[in-house]
Amino acid sequence: MGVESEETIVHLRRGETSVVVDLGEGRLPRVLHWGSDLGELSAGELAQLRTITRPTVGDSAVTYPQPVPVVPQLAEGWLGRPGIAGNRDGRAFAPLFRDAVNTVSADSVRTVAADPESQLTLTVLLELGAEGVLTLQAELRNDGAEPYALDGLELALPVPDTADELLDLTGRWALERVPQRHPFPLGTWLRESRGGKPGLDHSTFFAVGATGFGFEHGPVWAVHLGWSGNQVLAAERMPAGTRHLRAGELLLSGELSIAPAESYRSPVVYGSWGDGLNALSDRFHRMIRARSEHPSGLRPVLSNTWEAVYFDHNVEKLKAFADRSADLGVERFVLDDGWFLGRRDDTSSLGDWEVDPEVWPQGLDGLAQHVHGLGLQFGLWFEPEMVNLDSELARAHPEWIFDGGHGPGLPSRYQHVLDLAHPEAFAQVLERISDLVERLGIDFIKWDHNRSLTDAGHSDSGRAGVHDQVLAAYAMMDELRRRHPGLEIESCASGGGRIDLGVLRRTDRVWPSDCNDPHDRIDIQRWTSVLLPPELQGTHIGAEESHTTHRVSTLDFRASTAFWGNLGVELDLTQTDPETFERVKGWVDAHKRFRPLLHSGRVVRADTAPEIRVDGVVSQDRREAVFSFTLLGRPAAWPPARLRLPGLDPHRRYTVRLLAPGREVPEGQQPPWLADGITLPGAVLDSVGLEAPSLDPDRTVLFHLVEA
Repeated sequence: MGVESEETIVHLRRGETSVVVDLGEGRLPRVLHWGSDLGELSAGELAQLRTITRPTVGDSAVTYPQPVPVVPQLAEGWLGRPGIAGNRDGRAFAPLFRDAVNTVSADSVRTVAADPESQLTLTVLLELGAEGVLTLQAELRNDGAEPYALDGLELALPVPDTADELLDLTGRWALERVPQRHPFPLGTWLRESRGGKPGLDHSTFFAVGATGFGFEHGPVWAVHLGWSGNQVLAAERMPAGTRHLRAGELLLSGELSIAPAESYRSPVVYGSWGDGLNALSDRFHRMIRARSEHPSGLRPVLSNTWEAVYFDHNVEKLKAFADRSADLGVERFVLDDGWFLGRRDDTSSLGDWEVDPEVWPQGLDGLAQHVHGLGLQFGLWFEPEMVNLDSELARAHPEWIFDGGHGPGLPSRYQHVLDLAHPEAFAQVLERISDLVERLGIDFIKWDHNRSLTDAGHSDSGRAGVHDQVLAAYAMMDELRRRHPGLEIESCASGGGRIDLGVLRRTDRVWPSDCNDPHDRIDIQRWTSVLLPPELQGTHIGAEESHTTHRVSTLDFRASTAFWGNLGVELDLTQTDPETFERVKGWVDAHKRFRPLLHSGRVVRADTAPEIRVDGVVSQDRREAVFSFTLLGRPAAWPPARLRLPGLDPHRRYTVRLLAPGREVPEGQQPPWLADGITLPGAVLDSVGLEAPSLDPDRTVLFHLVEA
């Protein structure tokens, strides 16, 4: 329990991490150190630490690099992005919070400070989790008699001057989370999401570290914003020497007004650090796995109908599909888009969540019963936030569709956005989905979100409604789970457009990308996994010819890429020949055998040449591991460098053997050690490495390591 404290400097230590916070002078918290554990420090040593981090003061408080609070303030001389931007009819545009009261516990600091002139109170909660992840959240209360127009609230975490290289992610549909690196320049490197969701080009995490940092080595710091709507991530370096990582909700002009006696609570900012991205990522994973809402038990293997049948729904074929899914060892059957009234393609019917009697004369009840009778869970696709203009809902209630002042706006995939902040719209969609979940015994919802909120104005007022929409979507998910305990939800948004720790408080799985091409998918999954552990990623075996890239890939390459996450199959199992079916079944069986390890172990990645990927999962006790070696291109130098296997216990001895649910590596491509396996200490496997198999491009080989 926290107690009110007069301490002026606090040292939080957890998860091999130290956070030193200056609370002196009645100001907002200033983080003096965030990173490696500094060990026990006396009160006198902490006071000296504060002294050594104070700059030489010239004749202007504006020009020297004073420690900046986690909510930077213009009124304190900060000339970068303001922590709070807003006004009260043109006044109170530069608040100055002071006379802070602090409540301190062993792992947190809660600060309440006021600005009487601006009639605002700010509460900041800074907390260091057991895994070493630092979280920040702020709440701004309006103490005045008039509304306060809030334009933005951003929280900032300092990084040291050794952090001089930025890493963020970008991308597009079916090619999400592409890394990009660049020097940390003076000024601001800014990434914004304005489509009502994080977006396909969203960075997911925003990192800065020492030049050349990689997965295995190099100090690096990163932030993530747990929010499923518009947001801003920034790295800011000022000429005076200050360097920050920043994050906050991006509010549209005039979107949010805080009424008298009301408050705005910011999304949570998550900060992790490590010696290399593997260590940083492991802190995120351990924090996520420790949540009470983290899915428990073995993650079920599923089959999904989308790429297999698209809109061509036929009752008997889909029952046969379910039969073959059960034969394959699948545990969850998911019926995708195309089941509801009039839905023969993507041009109509979104919003009409009623089963189409023409396609399903007996309703979906028969299929759901058939699936459950096979011992499988039943899943169904919805897109609750969207609507087609060609739908009964849109014709009956055009006022429920977002309108930025020019009608419903431009169509995107023939879609527009349903204003879930409208109480009647919310109630109708909720009840129709809930009724189906109850009647059919739905175990799993694939929740899609395909259109960006480019013109999201409430039709009655014209005011921007993105913030309200995100909260309404959260509320609907929460209510569905409250009504139907055990219901699981997947976050899908044209693939990986809504992956964040806000939506993951009420969902159990994300869909990283609509691309099942393993050549691209391997890196999409790799960079998604820096934030999320494998069990939260849906990973499917797709068709031989990719539906998104038209690249042709072997079954083993497709399956070995899907092997690591929450495995799914998106093949038309009713048309799969017996040999292929048995080979897929071999991969499903192998995944089931290893998923306890894959979904609980520590994810590690080796730093390699650009054409090579070496990734693995090492058990928490470091007695067992699975690694993959993938060749994505033809390097000019051959053979490649030896395969180093990071993350092992250097003092344990491991037997290394081929894990081959697919076809064996051809004899002429095997290095000498592979035929019989070898047993060596972890230190040798990491430092010396193993001679690599001579693979062709777009091939993967898996290795299983067990303590000898």
